[in-house]
Amino acid sequence: MTFARKALIGHPKTDRTNPAQDEGIAMQNDASAAQQHHAAQRAAAGHDLLQKVAGYMAKHMIGGLPRNYELVHEALSGRHPGLARDFASLGQRPSQHDLDQIGLKHRLVSHCGLAEEKLQSETSSVLEKIAEQVSLGVLHKQTFARALETILGSIREDENRGIAELIAELDFLNAATGDLLHAETELGLKLKAGLQQIEGASRAVEAARTATEKDRLTGLPNRIAFMNRLDALYNQDVPPADCALLIVDIDDFRSINHQFGEDAGNRLLQRLATIFRKTIKKHDFVARVDGDDFAFLLSGVSSEDAFTIAERLHAAVENNLVFATEHGSTHGGLGLSIGFALCNDADQPMQLFAHAEAALNGARANPRQPICGYPLERHGRHIGRHVA
Repeated sequence: MTFARKALIGHPKTDRTNPAQDEGIAMQNDASAAQQHHAAQRAAAGHDLLQKVAGYMAKHMIGGLPRNYELVHEALSGRHPGLARDFASLGQRPSQHDLDQIGLKHRLVSHCGLAEEKLQSETSSVLEKIAEQVSLGVLHKQTFARALETILGSIREDENRGIAELIAELDFLNAATGDLLHAETELGLKLKAGLQQIEGASRAVEAARTATEKDRLTGLPNRIAFMNRLDALYNQDVPPADCALLIVDIDDFRSINHQFGEDAGNRLLQRLATIFRKTIKKHDFVARVDGDDFAFLLSGVSSEDAFTIAERLHAAVENNLVFATEHGSTHGGLGLSIGFALCNDADQPMQLFAHAEAALNGARANPRQPICGYPLERHGRHIGRHVA
C-alpha cells in the first residue's frame, strides 16, 4: 500500500462531459461516504470506551468526579502505559487521595486545579510558620531591649556601683546578645527554607500547567495551548490583521492505524510534528489540536502567502516522510488535506476556526484539490490546489 500522492499543479476543467471531471466527482462522492463511515466508527468506539469507563468506576466504587472520569479514561484507553500501570497498582477500591496523586503525577488537565489548591495550602502553612518565627524573633528583641533599659537605668541611679557588678551585668548583656543573634540566624534559615518550599511548589504547579498545554505524543502545544494563543491574538487592542489559521488533516488516518498498528501511527505523527517544526518560521505557531489534526497560526501573511505555505507543508511531507512499519517501510508522500482562513475575515477566534474548518472540509471532500482557502470563492477565483 502506498500513501504517495504525486501532485501536479493544474487548472480545473469546466467541460462537464469530460471523463476526468466525472471521475473527480465520483472520487469526491466516495471520499464523502468514507468520511461519514469513519466518523460513525469513531463515534461508536468513543461510546464503547465511555461505557467501559463508567462500568469500571461503578464496579470499583470510584467517585463520579470529572477528574476521576478523565483519569480512568486515560488509564483504560491504552495511550499512557505508565499511567495505566500506576492506576492498576491501586487495587480494587482506590482512595480518592491515591487517585489524585496519580493524576497529579501524570499532570492530567483536570488535576491542574488540584495542584494549584495544593500550592495555596502549602503556601498558607509555610507563611503561618514564618509568621510565628517572626513573632518569636520580635519577642526576643523586645526582651533584650527591656533588659538593656533596666541595666542602663540601674547604672544611672547608682554611679558608684562596683566593677564586679558592672562586669556581671555586661556578661548578662553579652549572653542575651548571643541568644538574640542565634535566634536571628535560626529565623533567617527558616525564612529561607520556607521561601524555597514555596518556590518549589510554585515551580511544580507551573510545570503542571505547562504540561496541560503540551501534547504528550508529539511534544507540540496541544489544543488548549492553541486556543489560548488564538484568544490572545483577538484580545489585543488592535484587531488582528495579516495573519492566517491553517489546519492540516491526515487523510484516512484511521485506516493507517488499523492496517499497521497504533505504534506505527504514533511514529508517523511524531515524524510529522518534526517536519512541521522545521518547515515554519520561528514566530509562527503550530499545535496538535486533534488526533490527526495540526493547526498553524501564521503572522505577516496574505491569502497568497498562506496558500504558498500550505503548498510548502504539503510538499515537505511528501518529500521527507518515510512511513515505517514493523514489516518494512513504505516510501512516498502521505495524503494530507489542508484548509486555511485569514484573520481579516473573522471578528472572533471561534469564527476564524470555523472558517478554517470549512475550508478543510472543502479540501477533504475533493482529493484532487487537497488545499483550500476560505472563502472558497474569492474575487471570482477558486482558491485551491488542483491535483492531476
